[in-house]
Amino acid sequence: MPENPTEKEGHWQWDPTFLNSRREAIFILIIWALCLLWTVPFCYLTGYMDLESGRLPWLAQVRVLGMPGWMFWGVAFPWMVAGIVTVWFCYRFLQLDDLGQAPEEKEAETASPSGNESNRPT
Repeated sequence: MPENPTEKEGHWQWDPTFLNSRREAIFILIIWALCLLWTVPFCYLTGYMDLESGRLPWLAQVRVLGMPGWMFWGVAFPWMVAGIVTVWFCYRFLQLDDLGQAPEEKEAETASPSGNESNRPT
């Protein structure tokens, strides 16, 4: 019998909690990377003055909800999309894993097996 309960017949078995958290972290990092790849080039191309002509791009002159257009479409829009996708992911795919009991909970449970705190002063 192997010494480690997660090791079976020479093959390492990953803990399901680790696998779930890794999958969730990868998804969130992909969303972050996509927003970064949209935000930086978009804001660079539409928010800065053209040095040759000395004029602002047309999107820098348009206002959306009181913000310059490049700011709305380059920063606020990806921020809203990332928030919506993250909330959808959390409600749809996020796993609630049993992490066991904390040592304090185990001690409290063994001190009063009936669930009542009999050690309270009266």
